[in-house]
Formats: sequence, structure tokens, C-alpha cells
Amino acid sequence: MVGKKSFSWRLFTGLNYAFLTTLAVLCVLPLVHLFAISLSSDASVAAGKVFLWPIDFTIKSYDFVLGQSAFLKSMSISLQRVGLGVLINMVLTILVAYPLSKDATALKGRTVYVWIFVFTMLFSGGIIPMYMTIRTLGMLDSMWALVLPAAVPVFNVVILLNFFRNLPKELEEAALIDGAGHWRILWSIFVPLSAPSIATVTLFAIVGHWNSWFDGILFMNSPDNYPMQSYLYTVVVGMNTIINSSTDLEVLLMVSDRTAKAAQLFVGAVPVLLVYPFLQRHFTKGIVLGSVKG
Repeated sequence: MVGKKSFSWRLFTGLNYAFLTTLAVLCVLPLVHLFAISLSSDASVAAGKVFLWPIDFTIKSYDFVLGQSAFLKSMSISLQRVGLGVLINMVLTILVAYPLSKDATALKGRTVYVWIFVFTMLFSGGIIPMYMTIRTLGMLDSMWALVLPAAVPVFNVVILLNFFRNLPKELEEAALIDGAGHWRILWSIFVPLSAPSIATVTLFAIVGHWNSWFDGILFMNSPDNYPMQSYLYTVVVGMNTIINSSTDLEVLLMVSDRTAKAAQLFVGAVPVLLVYPFLQRHFTKGIVLGSVKG
């Protein structure tokens, strides 16, 4: 029988719930406010009437945004980047994490390899050497400039290798006795049993590629090759030229630079919002078990 909770425990639990609820609300409110602005008329937004609910409801901003070829092209580039980048990230992360999860007796020089990867987390050559490397390799204005520099996310490798180390060694020993090689053991035993941790690092990779904007500005000479976040950066910090270039009177009356930006920013956040619920149930288990040092 579970004993009665003490007053201090109940007080701590209540304060904890209150704090987390407040934190969640503070995280959600800006997105709700942005969504409300994108569905409101220009006059209502300019008058400061919009907070959490649309005023003078209209979808003209979304009609305008989805009609912009530059926006749609940047979204296409970001989707291609996520598809290719996440695939490369996950394959290389798994292939690096598996041997590093072995003991030093099973992999000679394991400690040296681990420190080499950790070193890359702490130190970097800088922006100029990285740009010169990408330019020398002829990858400027190409998709490879966006996906190859971050092909091996070391933080994800650390999470996954610690998850691998926590798996029962008896499974690997039994497979070796049955004649399986390391390649078969990795893909037939380790990967299926590591679904929570793999889902977690996959989510990290998706969010990382989708939200990355600086490398697009750095490595793309032409704005036509910008991924979505780089394009949105130029829109947010740019002047009011997109709306002013429109000759549609209805657009000029119902859509402003602010509502159009809000619509673009919200559309840019939708893909991650759609993916996250499917991976969220694995998130806590994967990050906790993967962070346990064995």
C-alpha cells in the first residue's frame, strides 16, 4: 500500500506542474499569436486588435504566400534537404555509433576515436576555412553544401552509442555463436531494438536541417537556391517590397507585409509540427536511455 504523500511532496508537485504549464503556455502563445495575425486583415493588425484570435478573418495572406514561386521553391529545397540530409545523418550516425559502443578490448584505439569526435564538438576551424573547403570542392550553390558539412552529428552519435552499450551483450554473443557478422548484428539486432533512440536522433536531424538558415546564406550565391529558413530570414529582415510590388487591389487592401510574413513563418513551422507528434512518444525514452553512461 502506497503511503500518503507528505505536504512538502504535494507542494513540490503542484509548483512543478504550475511551472511546466506556464513554460508550455509561453512557448505556444507566440505561435498562436503569429497564426492569428496571418488570418487577420491588414487594418486589424495595424490597429493592434489582434492577440490570440483572428480579427476580420481572411485567408488572403495564405493565398498570396502560396502564390509566390520563390516561397514554394524554397520549401521544395528544404524538403529535399531534409530527405537527403536526414538519410545521410542516420546512416553515418549508426555506422559510427556501433563500433564506438564496443569496449576498448574489442576495438583497438577506441578511446582515440572517441576523443577525435568529441574534439569536433568543442572546436571548429571557423567559417572561413569551412567556406574555402566547400568552394574548393565545387559544392557552392548545390544541395551537398547543405547536407555534407553536418553529415555526422556527434551529439547524436553519443546518444546512440550509449544506447547500444546498454543493450544486453548476450544478444550479440549469441548471434556471433550462430555465425552472424557485425553487419548482420547491427542491422538485424541493434537497430530494431534501438527504435526509441533512433527516433529521437531522427527528430533532432529533421529539426536541425529544417531550421538551419545560416549555411544557406553562406553557401548559396543565388537567392533562388535558398532553403526555406534562409529565404524567410531575408523576408523578415527585408524591406516591404513584396507586397508593394503587387498590382492586385484586393491584395493591397487585405494583405500587409506583416500578415504575409506571419503566414510564411507559420507555413514554415507546419512540417515540423506535423512530424513531431509521431516521434514524440519515443523522445523521452530515447534521450534518457541514450544519455546513460555505461
